[in-house]
Amino acid sequence: RPQKQAMVETDSRFAIEVQSVLAKAGCNAGTCHGNFNGKGGFRLSLRGQDPSDDHQWITRDHGGRRINLMDPAESLLLAKPTGRVSHQGGRRFDEDSLEYQILFNWIARGAPTEADEDVRLESIDVLPLDVVVRDPADSVNISVLARYSDGSSRDVTSLTVYEPSSLDVEVTADGTVMRKKHGESTVVVRYLQKQVPVRVAFVPRVKGQRRIQYPESTNYIDEHVFTKLKDLGIKPSSLASDEVFVRRVFLDAIGVLPTADEARAFIANNSPTKRVDLIDDLLSRSEFAEFWALKWSDVLRNEEKVLDVKGVEVYHDWILQSMKENKPIDQFVRELLLGRGSTFENPPANFWRSVRTPIARSETTARLFLGVRLGCAKCHNHPFDRWTQDDYYDWTSFFARIDYEWEEKRRDKFDKNEFVGDQVVKIADEGEVKNARTGVNAQPRFLGSHQFADVKAEGTDQRIEELATWITSVDNEFFVKSQVNRIWFHLMGRGLVEPVDDFRLTNPASHPALLNALADRFISSKFDLRALARDILISNAYQIGSDINETNQNDELNYSRVVMKRYQAEVLLDAQCQTIGRPAKFNGYPEGMRAVQLPGVRKVRRRDESPA
Repeated sequence: RPQKQAMVETDSRFAIEVQSVLAKAGCNAGTCHGNFNGKGGFRLSLRGQDPSDDHQWITRDHGGRRINLMDPAESLLLAKPTGRVSHQGGRRFDEDSLEYQILFNWIARGAPTEADEDVRLESIDVLPLDVVVRDPADSVNISVLARYSDGSSRDVTSLTVYEPSSLDVEVTADGTVMRKKHGESTVVVRYLQKQVPVRVAFVPRVKGQRRIQYPESTNYIDEHVFTKLKDLGIKPSSLASDEVFVRRVFLDAIGVLPTADEARAFIANNSPTKRVDLIDDLLSRSEFAEFWALKWSDVLRNEEKVLDVKGVEVYHDWILQSMKENKPIDQFVRELLLGRGSTFENPPANFWRSVRTPIARSETTARLFLGVRLGCAKCHNHPFDRWTQDDYYDWTSFFARIDYEWEEKRRDKFDKNEFVGDQVVKIADEGEVKNARTGVNAQPRFLGSHQFADVKAEGTDQRIEELATWITSVDNEFFVKSQVNRIWFHLMGRGLVEPVDDFRLTNPASHPALLNALADRFISSKFDLRALARDILISNAYQIGSDINETNQNDELNYSRVVMKRYQAEVLLDAQCQTIGRPAKFNGYPEGMRAVQLPGVRKVRRRDESPA
């Protein structure tokens, strides 16, 4: 049994060192005592997000108190994680460890929370941030330096949590990343509430690596993609043949197969600019607007169940016309957010018709236009992102006063999400959202900002107007990067950030500098969809083939070979009909209409007649 006197001197401030020990040992993880209901009669806040509550539960709670001030060594906070007392979580650290010393000294000092709480963690410096490790080396050490509000700093490598994103690596308690399999992985480095992603690539040595030939760079996209492939020693596939390219670019750009005559003419063409010329032609065709109207209709939930048949048609017509006009994407989104009045007479208002509650509106808007998934922060601070419950409810309060006028008409009285007929979207005079943590009304605040929005006027559109302006601003990296990432995904088969609506520090882009370059290009082109699509399509990174070699056979991240795409059902149906020479027939629509051209999704019950 350990001695009762204080052990080796070490800082033991509750909000800093003690909380870091609880995190390092996994005590405040969601699978342990950080669970909302706690575990074994003892509860902690998830990942130490509320130190004051944690201190109360550890030191004062009669059902869960875990310290013994008279005999610190007998505290359950020490006896259970060291295995001296039965512990469902098993042994978490030893009695001669730094973790034990910190907890023992804190208890021996009376388990205080006094003035030391005034010292806050400001940031962490992590090295390396991005590293390529080549054989025969099979490990790399991560170091973490914490910087505090009093100007002090300390090496906290041994008290930091390391979370690898894949099974290709494992990380020791002291921050050594060890290779289990060649490839690229991200390790999330977390100390208290600060998180930093570290990208580690373990690369095998390949014979003749210096002699690898890379395709010529046609633009900034190729420069970024091929530079990274060179760093990783990955040889890309050769460029796709004309036969493969013409089929691919037709399907990706306009959603149809080339006709036999179009394919033969392209293959027979000897012009050195024929690929660029074809791309320019496809971008000017009506099918481009129709195809991208389909993509936006899917994203915006243009479906009969919530919008009614007429709503689907007018909404699709507006989206299609916007694509035909090449309406700047920032303007397109702004018009959606400001949609008011009759959903039949003002089609953008249908955006709000499909999201009926402040919660649904806030989460949908963040996901579609900012690439942020906020759902976890509804019940607790986000475990994998920076968003707190306060962030969540302050953001949601922007959407509290959107209201509707409608007649109670339904085909199915048991389906609360189905509506028939027109609706009027309006701004109510009142409406607030209560913060679930504090129980008081939240105040509108933009994501990532510490300043509350200046929206005091009652019964006006001011909240949504301020929101629309902020979302579509050129200074809003969330908006710009999420939109270019979605366009990149549709053309390349995989987002630079994947999933495309999950931008967060712990899910970094595969090519951060390229994402920045695409965002800059999107801004300089005034949010021109066709201009950005052209940049991507003319790049050799897009035109790469699918042949596999020794270096790229396991690459799934770096575009060293074409990414296999899953095409939409409408595209596949049209391709089948085109191949057999028999157009599909859709009830209520003109003969020869393609599936891609259909406005939205029809609601069909088995007991009803099929519309198709």
